[in-house]
Amino acid sequence: MEVFRELAGLREQVAAARAAGREIALVPTMGALHAGHIALVEAARRPGTCVVASIFVNPKQFGANEDLSRYPRKETGDIAMLTEAGCDLLWLPPVEVMYPEGFSTNISVAGVSEGLDGAARPGHFDGVATVVAKLFNQVQPTRAYFGEKDFQQLAVIRRMVADLDFDIEVTGVPTQREDDGLALSSRNVYLDTEERAKAVALPRALGIAARAIATGTPVEKAVADATTYLSNAGFEVDYVSLVDAETLQPQADTSRRRQLLAAARLGSTRLIDNLAVEAAE
Repeated sequence: MEVFRELAGLREQVAAARAAGREIALVPTMGALHAGHIALVEAARRPGTCVVASIFVNPKQFGANEDLSRYPRKETGDIAMLTEAGCDLLWLPPVEVMYPEGFSTNISVAGVSEGLDGAARPGHFDGVATVVAKLFNQVQPTRAYFGEKDFQQLAVIRRMVADLDFDIEVTGVPTQREDDGLALSSRNVYLDTEERAKAVALPRALGIAARAIATGTPVEKAVADATTYLSNAGFEVDYVSLVDAETLQPQADTSRRRQLLAAARLGSTRLIDNLAVEAAE
């Protein structure tokens, strides 16, 4: 695997791969890699494909009181994991390359970005859309892979791709989980032993609520019960919400795909998760 920190070298190597008839697939990450990220690389690997991963802790998607300074950084380990996974190229730009002096462009995706995490973290999805648009222009992939754990992020990127006519196939890869059901996340390293034991309440609450809704329990009651369950487990709940899986608007219509999304804090760590909800029986 070749590692690039300057854009000219990356573009030269990507162009060479494309000229050799290889398709370009992109896996954007913020590093501190785990099995969930490797699942994205594995999904991207197809015969005749050059897989490009990026690692960039994007300051534009962190709020003033968020964890940018302590966000885990494990460059040496990340490089080893990507190499073992069969990644071809790694784009590892410094901040000054991504956002040079005078950078003043911001991409804002209305609608899907405005509730849920968009309300809890103002400006977050503008930062996500802006950096992903830059990555798309830098690498010019035909396919890009994102984890479904960040369900709202995936919806924002899909909307941006459609609206701005990026000729890129965006693929969501199912959430990877620990044996007890906790969604894999780089932020899980923040949890101490006691918090880690409590954290499993998040996927359990979503599972209980999803099954309740699917068997006819009113959405408002299922969501309220899940919120209470999480509070009793020691979480400070940001939201639990049932939404249309495409528009992310509140949705009770059982004829459309629905997703149950939640965000909650355990100590100083904010965790998110989501689960598909089947039509009521």
